[in-house]
Amino acid sequence: MENHLRYIAVEGPLGVGKTTLAKKLAGSLRAELILEQPADNPFLDDFYRQPEHLALPTQLHFLMSRREALRDLSENVDESMCCVSDFLFQKDRLFAGLTLDAKQFELYSAISKELEFDLLVPDLVVYLQAPLDVLYDRIEKRAIASEQTIASSYVARLQKAYTEMFHNYTETPLLIINATDIDFAQNDQDYQRLLKQIKTVQAGRHYFNPSPELA
Repeated sequence: MENHLRYIAVEGPLGVGKTTLAKKLAGSLRAELILEQPADNPFLDDFYRQPEHLALPTQLHFLMSRREALRDLSENVDESMCCVSDFLFQKDRLFAGLTLDAKQFELYSAISKELEFDLLVPDLVVYLQAPLDVLYDRIEKRAIASEQTIASSYVARLQKAYTEMFHNYTETPLLIINATDIDFAQNDQDYQRLLKQIKTVQAGRHYFNPSPELA
């Protein structure tokens, strides 16, 4: 039996393919698509080069832009709607914990607490995971200029933080995808299997792996 999912959030570390999947899901489900726009953050390029100097303004800009996008969604929600985003608002704290020092994180936390109280909670979170070598390869291949200056140690810390966050995640139904050998942009067989599972997922934690013949 298919569920009506009003809001699906797709998540995962840098380079794992969450935006590609979010776009495909939005097209298949005829859903409104909400994408992060990192290129609109005026601090990001310099942050990748000098993270110790620009962590706080970079993080606060992301916090405010994520809040603005989801506030519009929350204010216009109805039972017939369907929306897909390539971020979960609560992951903002994950990035803050990696980039901010103790005093900055205290300030960030006070601001974040005031901003998150009335946002729409996803009906399903889809979490993509992949090993570090796959993430490094995909980041290199997509050749976004600002990303080429990211330290490999930062990507490793980010992957670890995501793993820890979703190991303990219980706030919504969760679908964990092994994205190591999956290219949803090119492999329609795996994508259609995933789409079928998403439409029928119930409460709790679920898993999706590639087709045995393609693994």
